[in-house]
Amino acid sequence: MKKFWIYCLTGIGLAACNNGNAMKYLADGVWQAKLHRKDGADIVFNFDVKNANGKSTLYVINATDKLLVDEVTTKGDSVFIKMPFFDSEFKARLITNKQLEGEWIRHLADKDVSIPFTAVAGNAERFAVKTPSTANVSGRWVTQFVSAKDKDKTPSTAIGEFKQSGNIVHGTFLTTTGDYRFLDGVVDGDTLRLSTFDGSHAYLFTALVGKDSITNGRFYAGIGDGLENWSAVKNDTATLPDERTIATMKPGQQQLDFTFPDLNGHKVSLKDDRFKNKVVIITLMGSWCPNCMDETGFLSKWHEKNKHRGVEVIGLAYERTTDFEKSKKSLENFLKRFNVNYPVLITGVTPGDPDKGEKTLPQLTGIKGFPTTIFIDRKGNVQEVHTGFSGPGTGEHYEQFQADFNRLVSGMLDEI
Repeated sequence: MKKFWIYCLTGIGLAACNNGNAMKYLADGVWQAKLHRKDGADIVFNFDVKNANGKSTLYVINATDKLLVDEVTTKGDSVFIKMPFFDSEFKARLITNKQLEGEWIRHLADKDVSIPFTAVAGNAERFAVKTPSTANVSGRWVTQFVSAKDKDKTPSTAIGEFKQSGNIVHGTFLTTTGDYRFLDGVVDGDTLRLSTFDGSHAYLFTALVGKDSITNGRFYAGIGDGLENWSAVKNDTATLPDERTIATMKPGQQQLDFTFPDLNGHKVSLKDDRFKNKVVIITLMGSWCPNCMDETGFLSKWHEKNKHRGVEVIGLAYERTTDFEKSKKSLENFLKRFNVNYPVLITGVTPGDPDKGEKTLPQLTGIKGFPTTIFIDRKGNVQEVHTGFSGPGTGEHYEQFQADFNRLVSGMLDEI
């Protein structure tokens, strides 16, 4: 039998080529996929394959979210599936039209990393459930994450929010700089298992659930050996620091001043005539950033509906490389997927640069997370700086964000 290889970026969209007796397509329906870490912790996710008009389309499923993967091409015994963002891919062997094995590859700025994966059709199960749940994880939990390797490292705090129905659990973790997007899993007896995969995030959480506490937590992250211990205490009134206080304008500063090239190399400045006497929303983002993906999806649609009101949006991209052409290539697919029509500028500074704030927006006290959104009034003065983004995976928090966003912008537009 000829070998059959499949390539994917940020998800899996899979179709078999026609090589005589070979099956043309992957089996329709929901598949169960696993990323196999060296420590034995499999990161599980599901995807749904649909075949129509000689083309395969795939949706990566995480709770209520379905990530579309639709760019599939075939060549000889190979199938190539280009994903819209995050620069990751699957390369797999089609054993039958219901079974795959291969690897997930992430293309980082300086190297490629990979992990084995397998997938089987006809299995919509996320995790096996052996017993009815003896605990309910629904509610709000103050969570501490601690490095499993570096015990002296400062713990990080998040708030877990979950909804449980029977054995099934959906939810996320909220942090000061964003959220963990859509987590999907089960409570089996008193054992919690949650996972997510979106082409960037590849996470597995396990723990034991009690009445008011979660213990023995393990958080497995990504391709390598990323591992943290975690625990949580139930607290339905817990809150995170105000996102408007994490980064601010420096004392005595009211206005930003920057000039960066757009994707065509044309210089764009905040002082350009097109932005004068308008409300301007600036988003600090990157094509590598899942929370930026959620914010870009929101902003693109919002801008199309509201640009006639005298409001502009500018994206400032902090890509993982200082190479302009590589940054441009990464951004093009990202922006195309969300039909972004506002200017996105390449700062030429990486998100890991400790001096990124001083190099790009020295009027700020710093850039503490991505995305960061800056609201500028008609006079050019910064009214608010928001660090992080509560995306659709956060449920009511996303609804509240939209209401606050519209209220703030409308107030600035009404000012004379």
